[in-house]
Amino acid sequence: MTTFDDRENAFEAKYAHDAEMAFKAVSRRNKALGLWAAGLLGKDGDAAGAYAMEVIAADFEEEGDEDVVRKLVKDLDGKATEAEIRAKMATTLLEIKEKMVREG
Repeated sequence: MTTFDDRENAFEAKYAHDAEMAFKAVSRRNKALGLWAAGLLGKDGDAAGAYAMEVIAADFEEEGDEDVVRKLVKDLDGKATEAEIRAKMATTLLEIKEKMVREG
């Protein structure tokens, strides 16, 4: 192999790793958001876990975060504003990423 091939393979591996880590971070964020929202809705235990899974599943409707935002805005009507939900999404994702870096 040439040096160019080695570099290309390294970039491809890094891209795949970064994409996998981003997917895991967003999935963990969505679970945490689901549990947070479940608490606001008065759910606990298995009901909270089931609701968190609904939030995770909502993220597969379309690219990006808007599908999750729509679900939470609808479900949390009167309990949290869209701005509060977006702020919680941002801070939670940051916390998840920091935790993932610490865990290695």
